[in-house]
Amino acid sequence: MKTDLFDYYLPPELIAQTPSKERSGSRLLVYNRSTDKVEHRHFSDISEYFEPGDLLIVNSSRVIPARIHTIESEYSTAGSEIFFIKTLDNGRFEAMVHPGKKFKPGKKHMLPGGTVVETEEVLETGLRVLKTLDGSDPVAIFREKGEMPLPPYITSRESSPERYQTVYSKEEGSVAAPTAGLHFDEKVFADLKAKGVKIAEVILHVGLGTFKPVEVDDLDNHHMHEETFFVSDETSKLFRETRKAGKKIWACGTTSVRTLESAIDENGELRTGWSSTSCFIKPGYKFKAVDHLITNFHLPKSTLVVLVSAFAGREKTLALYEEAIKNKYRFYSFGDSMLLI
Repeated sequence: MKTDLFDYYLPPELIAQTPSKERSGSRLLVYNRSTDKVEHRHFSDISEYFEPGDLLIVNSSRVIPARIHTIESEYSTAGSEIFFIKTLDNGRFEAMVHPGKKFKPGKKHMLPGGTVVETEEVLETGLRVLKTLDGSDPVAIFREKGEMPLPPYITSRESSPERYQTVYSKEEGSVAAPTAGLHFDEKVFADLKAKGVKIAEVILHVGLGTFKPVEVDDLDNHHMHEETFFVSDETSKLFRETRKAGKKIWACGTTSVRTLESAIDENGELRTGWSSTSCFIKPGYKFKAVDHLITNFHLPKSTLVVLVSAFAGREKTLALYEEAIKNKYRFYSFGDSMLLI
């Protein structure tokens, strides 16, 4: 399937630079797949579409302030950028760096706070394996000294860094937010619970590859990035009970979808514990775990818009995007939301 089939034009002024004033004040485009009906609502209305006993599953991964700049030291000049990707062991971590020529094996840099890191290896992907010379935890350093890694299309720095975290985020590990969850606030959760909706969590640590456009002409030639995920015993139990009762599974975001569809086994049960996935969900995929999807509006030719197209159909997805553009919805990470039921 050709990648160009998932392209569309977005007027630049519709790229949201800041989040809505209230999280649940964002707009919500609702599409009912069985009736082919479109509604224009607000996210605060979303509980109206749930039934008692349904299960909402969210991704509770928390974004690491993943961007940090080196400081002047005996080892190097200031200003080189290190973008944390994932932790390894014994103070080692993978990172994207700039400029690359300053991060050859053996080269040292000092970070804010005085920790020195050394380049240990250059990977085939161009990423570096760095290590802290004193063995300190790199996540702790980035948490204290790093900057929030907003996507490059967000040039404004007006909003609080906490608005790029979901209100239910817990375990650090993502380098980009699971953005469909940014619309939830305590009022929405209270409405859902009052209606008898169950809520469960999974963890999928979002990697940089999630938001990269597909760069090959044919989707079959795209190598999907790998991400780690976790499913708890409690979430698996709630999933089983919901299915047994004939109720619906709602996934908040494409990361939750990838987690659930990767974890489900041949018996319809969710495997528990930590695992990893590089699954690429595209049109023709038969969904086994997810009934309804809450999602943001994604970049053209991205694996995310391909996943949504697998869920709602390619032509319908692009038609919904055109409908959103016509109605001046705001797009991407800080933008509005879409509900597919």
